[in-house]
Amino acid sequence: MAATITATYTPDNDDWTVTVSGLEGEPLTGRAPGIIAARDRADQLVEKLAGGEKATVVHLLNGSAFEFTHAYMSARLTRSEETPKETAREAKSELQEAIDDPAAGVFTDIGEAIGTQRTETGDASEELEAKPPVARA
Repeated sequence: MAATITATYTPDNDDWTVTVSGLEGEPLTGRAPGIIAARDRADQLVEKLAGGEKATVVHLLNGSAFEFTHAYMSARLTRSEETPKETAREAKSELQEAIDDPAAGVFTDIGEAIGTQRTETGDASEELEAKPPVARA
């Protein structure tokens, strides 16, 4: 049976304190700048506390798992610290995943995804030519 561990989050201005407790022993505490980093820090503390055992972790903010989930997901969906370069890198990664696993994505070929045609060497270098509009009578 998996042990239950509780991760309790407390905001402190722009930083967050996370306390992980459960199992035998003293609770572990860490700080992080922002709730996303605090969630990552909680994972590290859980690994340390559980010592390789399987554990179920309950994340709480103000005593509520729902409140934690709402705050965490809001932060994930409105991340402003990302630079355009990071956003482009993530988009490229998602596109590559869709190409590698067509069943999981929309595209079946890089050419279809970015409007280019593969050469025999596999490079996507030649742009597809636009066809002139067909005149209709």
